[in-house]
Amino acid sequence: MGYVFFIAMFVFSRLQWRSNASLKPSDGCNLFKGSWVYDKTYPYYDKRTCPFIEEQFDCEGNGRPDKNYLKYRWKPTSCDLPRFDGQDFLRRFKGKKILFVGDSLSLNQWESLTCMVHAAVPKSSYNMSSKGKFKTFSIPDYGISISLNRLPFLVDQVEEKNGAVVKLDSIENGKAWKGYDMLIFNTWHWWFHKAGNQKWDYLEVGGKRYKDMDRFEAVKLALTTWSKWVDSNIDPTVTKVYYQGISPTHYKGGEWKGGKSNCMNQTKPLPGSEYPAGPLPGSEVVPEVLSKMLNPVTLLDIAELSQLRVDGHPSAYGKNSQGNDCSHWCLAGVLDTWNQILFATL
Repeated sequence: MGYVFFIAMFVFSRLQWRSNASLKPSDGCNLFKGSWVYDKTYPYYDKRTCPFIEEQFDCEGNGRPDKNYLKYRWKPTSCDLPRFDGQDFLRRFKGKKILFVGDSLSLNQWESLTCMVHAAVPKSSYNMSSKGKFKTFSIPDYGISISLNRLPFLVDQVEEKNGAVVKLDSIENGKAWKGYDMLIFNTWHWWFHKAGNQKWDYLEVGGKRYKDMDRFEAVKLALTTWSKWVDSNIDPTVTKVYYQGISPTHYKGGEWKGGKSNCMNQTKPLPGSEYPAGPLPGSEVVPEVLSKMLNPVTLLDIAELSQLRVDGHPSAYGKNSQGNDCSHWCLAGVLDTWNQILFATL
């Protein structure tokens, strides 16, 4: 009898290990390396039942005719990515506060998560509030709130007589990030805008101001300031911290042998698991900063899997139908996978 019990417990323990193994990179699973496969059970929600999608991300509502971009599932090469379970997410975060901090890509991901959670409990009442640079979605029945703080640089940006100044070594913004149970940060795109799209007139560090500097160096300085704030202000036993990773753009078709085209009229992901043009320039900056931190920060390394989704952008079906948005992402769509991976890492 004892021998049978021992065998039964051994088998059970192996099954338990196997059920969790797909979530552990240390066990040989890389959630960020894989390919996109067609899956008719996707997406997670119907955009018509999600009242939070802004016009700029509402590709279907803006007349996008093709629908297959909604039907792709991310398949890691060496393991399975579990489906997002909204009710399980709500149970885990009952009474908790989640905050996204960053630019419009953070807004993009925040809206995706609110839609995914809302779809799990469509009959539950919810609140949506906006105050200053903060937006908050909450479900009172679960005591959960999912907020967004729109700050494209993370570090401080001030308006002065001579223009806008981004202070690379100042982060007073951080006072508003305390008291959350999960923080998801992002900054990248706005550092590389120039001419009329540049959102600052001066960069300041060490009391000195510059009209310009190497942009990758500027990002590194800002992220180093942010990393010191996290190390000094966050208790990792209380708050989980994530960095969103770099979201790619698809304005240059030559990167994937698309010739002179861009994301316009792209209707399916690129095949395989590698982007033809290779990693994004400067992609080493974020991991380098994170590697020097005292507190653990999980990198949602979504760059390569998103590079393969040349079909996932609003293109002409964004907020301005006369434009071509190859930077943001349609909802529903690729961003739901980012949140699916976020859920898998919990």
